[in-house]
Amino acid sequence: MTTRRPQPQAQDLAWVLEPLLELPGVQHAVIATGDGLLEGSSPGLDRAAAERVAAMTATLHASARAFTTAFTDDESPRLQQTVVESEQGFAIVVPAGQNTSLAVFAAPDTQLGNIAYQMQVQVAALARAMSAPAREPDAAGRP
Repeated sequence: MTTRRPQPQAQDLAWVLEPLLELPGVQHAVIATGDGLLEGSSPGLDRAAAERVAAMTATLHASARAFTTAFTDDESPRLQQTVVESEQGFAIVVPAGQNTSLAVFAAPDTQLGNIAYQMQVQVAALARAMSAPAREPDAAGRP
């Protein structure tokens, strides 16, 4: 019989977003599955909007892969980041591990390099956390 490690809940991943939300200009952040399900969002984004963003994050990444394939004939391009610029600001999406993406929305006058760097730092932290073994309960039953 195999023991399954419990999967983190959406609220358990909020710590990944906190350092990003502290950066100047960053307004919102979302963690989404590759099929567009919400795994975590910034507190200022209501649930319905966060779910829409999660779904669009998956669509945006799929479109970016298809776009890259059309230009390069590479059937499985690995995306580093996808950036959408508008008058309202920047939407930045990066892969965050197996079947997960991290997305932020930032003001138009923000420093994209700083945000992109911090996103990669948080992706690395998330990868370490997801690969860590589950804590065993102590004698009192506490994890």
